[in-house]
Amino acid sequence: MSQNLLEFESHFSFGENWAQYAEKIDETRIEEAEKSLLRLVGRETIQGHTFLDIGCGSGLFSLAAVRLGCKRLLAVDLDPNSVETTRKTLQRYAPSGAKWDCKRISVFDLDPSMIGTFDVVYSWGVLHHTGAMYKAIEKAAAMVASNGALTLALYGKTPFCGLWRIEKRIYSRSPKWAQRAIERVYRVIVGARLALKGESLKKREETYFHQRGMDMYHDTRDWLGGYPYESISPTEAMTFMHKLGFEPVRSFVEPSIGLLGAGCDEYTFTKSHAERR
Repeated sequence: MSQNLLEFESHFSFGENWAQYAEKIDETRIEEAEKSLLRLVGRETIQGHTFLDIGCGSGLFSLAAVRLGCKRLLAVDLDPNSVETTRKTLQRYAPSGAKWDCKRISVFDLDPSMIGTFDVVYSWGVLHHTGAMYKAIEKAAAMVASNGALTLALYGKTPFCGLWRIEKRIYSRSPKWAQRAIERVYRVIVGARLALKGESLKKREETYFHQRGMDMYHDTRDWLGGYPYESISPTEAMTFMHKLGFEPVRSFVEPSIGLLGAGCDEYTFTKSHAERR
């Protein structure tokens, strides 16, 4: 892996994208984000426990964790736009008296000896964009407290990952007009695919907020421009996490051929009994 992929300047402008999305955040989207956290992490795991959000983006899921009763939240991101956007989201919507903080920290600079460990470490759709996914997973895992949980969402491996990596590299380095052209072509293709299945693109866009409170346009930009890009199969994920001393609690995996893109496989792990001793 080329070292420059670890640098902020080599990455897609995720923070700009999520700053635009954050303007759409409302109670409906917050409630959908809370449902997503409850499904994947669990209320008993969040409520009254410390929570680290690695790659906080728009701040929507940091906010959901706070509203679901986490004891203390730390939200971190490499992109300064994401840190500022998360801060604004929490300032606007977090309950009075909630304990939270936002900092610009790379996952590779996280150090439990400096900032402690957390009961829940959460990183949804982030670590595969760091330029060194496996190292990033190790760094995230090191931040998990004894008896704690690690929740990850990572792109599933498909036969088309190599082609998408090329597309993402091109898109992320293209001028805005070229990016918009790529988005329009992709939207037409997705619309045609949905039509073949008897579905409406317009309806999909209107109801997309049911997917974790997100927005189809900004998710599409995130997918098309998400560079660096790596992926991992469920078997590879389970094997790697077992080596790190973690065992699966729950997972949501949807196999895909990947022709129009790969979805994120979701996992929650906890430290194994051997590791706890």
